[in-house]
Amino acid sequence: MSLKNSKIIVIKIGSSLLVDQNKKIRIEWLSSFAKDIKKLKFNNKKIIIVSSGAIALGCKKMNYRKSSLKLDKSQAIASIGQIELMNLFSQTFSKYKLNISQILLTLEDTEERRRSINAKRTFENLFKLNYIPIVNENDTIATSEIKYGDNDRLASRVAQITNADTLILLSDVDGLFTKNPKIHKKAKLIKKVENLNQDIQNVDIKGMTEFGSGGMNTKIEAAKICNLAGCNMIIANGLHLNPINQIEKKNNCTWFISKISKLHARKKWIISSISPKGELIIDDGAKKALINGKSLLAAGIKKVSGKFNKGDHIIILDNKRKEFARGLSSFSSEEIKKIMGYHSNEIQKILGYVSKSEVVHKDDMVEI
Repeated sequence: MSLKNSKIIVIKIGSSLLVDQNKKIRIEWLSSFAKDIKKLKFNNKKIIIVSSGAIALGCKKMNYRKSSLKLDKSQAIASIGQIELMNLFSQTFSKYKLNISQILLTLEDTEERRRSINAKRTFENLFKLNYIPIVNENDTIATSEIKYGDNDRLASRVAQITNADTLILLSDVDGLFTKNPKIHKKAKLIKKVENLNQDIQNVDIKGMTEFGSGGMNTKIEAAKICNLAGCNMIIANGLHLNPINQIEKKNNCTWFISKISKLHARKKWIISSISPKGELIIDDGAKKALINGKSLLAAGIKKVSGKFNKGDHIIILDNKRKEFARGLSSFSSEEIKKIMGYHSNEIQKILGYVSKSEVVHKDDMVEI
C-alpha cells in the first residue's frame, strides 16, 4: 500500500496539529508538513488540504476559551481566525515556493449538485494554476442545521467531488485499533480494512470517541463516503514531524481500501438518476467526438427538450433519437437553446458573460 499511484490526494489536518494544548502554534510541525507537500508536488501529485484551526486560532488571538463559545460568537471568532490560519499557511508554505488558495465550503456546497460541480471546476482550475487549495468549513455563515460539524466528513466530500484517489486523515492516533489503545494495552492496530462492514464488526468504535474533535465515529463515516466514491482512505498519526513521509516509510496506519473504481462510482451516480430533467439531440459529428472521449460542445447540439438548470441530469440522444449517453449539464436549457449550433468561442458574445466551453464535460458524462 502506497501513495505512489494516487494522482489526487486530499489531506485533512486537525486543529490539535496546528495548535498545541498550551495554545502555541506548532511552527516546526507545519514546516515539516510543508516539506512533505513539496515532495508530493515534485512527484506530480495534486494536493488539497482540508484544515481545521480557524476557531482555535481566533480564540488564541482574542484570548477566548473555545468551550464557552455559542454558535453566533464562534462564527465571529472563526472569521477572525480564518485570516490567522491562512497567514500561517502562507508564511510557512511560501518558504518552500508552494502557492496556496482558500476555499470555504458549507454542507450545501457539496450536497447540492450545481454547487458541487462549480466547486469541482474551481479545484481543477487551481490545479492548472499550480495552486494548493486549502479548504475549511465556512464557520462564519454556517448554521447548526447546515454544518458538517467536523472536517472528517467535509474532507471525504471534497475527496468525492474532486475524484480524489486517496484521503489522508491526520489524527492524534496511529489509526483504527481493535479497542481503545489508551485503555487497553493489548489493543491492536488494524492495518487494512477492505470490507468496511465485516472488518470492523468487533471494533468498539463508541469507546474511541474522545480521539480528536470528530472522534472515530466520524472517521468511519468518512471512510464509508470514500468507499462509495472509489477513493482509498488513511487514518494516520499526524503528531509526528513529516507525517506524510512517515506514512510512506513506516506505514504504521490504517488503510481503508475501496473496491469500487472511481469511474464506476461516478458512472453509477450519474446513471442512477431516476428522472433526468431534459434531453439533447446531437449530430453525428458530436456523437463521434463523444465516442472518442471528448466533451459535448454547443456546435454539435441540434435540439433541446425539457426545462432544466445547470448541474441537472440530462439524456443525450443521437440523430435517430436513440439514447446514447447521460450527463450533468453545465448550462441551463434556456442557455443551450441560445448557443446550440454555435462555436465555443462565440458563447460569451451570445450569452453576454463568461462561461464554460463544454455543455457536458467528459468527466460528467456516461455512455449508455
